[in-house]
Amino acid sequence: MTDHTTASYEGRPSQEGTPIVELTDIKKQFGELEVLKGIDLVVNRGENVVLLGPSGSGKSTLLRTINLLEPPTSGSLLVDGEEYAAFWPPSKPSANRVLELRRKVGMVFQQFNLFPNMTALDNVALPLRSVRRLSKADARERAAVELKRVGLIERAGHYPAQLSGGQQQRVAIARALALDPQVLLFDEPTSALDPELVGEVLKTMRVVAESGMTMVVVTHEIGFAKEIGDVNVFMDQGRVVETGGREFYDECRTDRAREFIKAVR
Repeated sequence: MTDHTTASYEGRPSQEGTPIVELTDIKKQFGELEVLKGIDLVVNRGENVVLLGPSGSGKSTLLRTINLLEPPTSGSLLVDGEEYAAFWPPSKPSANRVLELRRKVGMVFQQFNLFPNMTALDNVALPLRSVRRLSKADARERAAVELKRVGLIERAGHYPAQLSGGQQQRVAIARALALDPQVLLFDEPTSALDPELVGEVLKTMRVVAESGMTMVVVTHEIGFAKEIGDVNVFMDQGRVVETGGREFYDECRTDRAREFIKAVR
């Protein structure tokens, strides 16, 4: 880990063991289809939480409710002690309220969502200017620090088309980290990558995890999940079926979880 990685987290008080995200009876419907059926989940500061389950189990939808990309149909969402989902329904929160939440909760998607006409440096600097209101010079300086953290400072002047998929995803991680979120969400960040590129992204995520960042990760990379998962949450058909710590993968209590782990190993 570089000095820049450590420095980025200096001064943040250690509050491991205290809740940062609290979901209570979260439900989500798309028309008549109920995708989430009353989810309860607590994420403590400094924890790495892994969401597992078959396709269609609701993992990504649950992840996206945490920053209101998918506003829940009902339920409570507390982030850093502030309620955000109680506004849904009947009234929606203001744009400023949503922005406040997304300053706390960063997200890395399956697709990299980089601007093709901007260099790696400027892709990372852009949200620092638009969200944090930094000057162009300060934003670019901070962006360089984040690119160095993910091992891409030498690619700062490259455009997305000049980068591999793994490098583009690492730029996306740097962009999310630059805003200094309290929680970082990862929605299957390696699923769009060729197999030989997966390792470099997982290596970067390990560095982020070791820095003390609170992470919630949807992934099918079971080896990686076993390595970082402080809390492992198995979902099926819109419900949490089972949760466990590091022992989860070898000591599943439910038949459905055991079947899934056996199938994906």
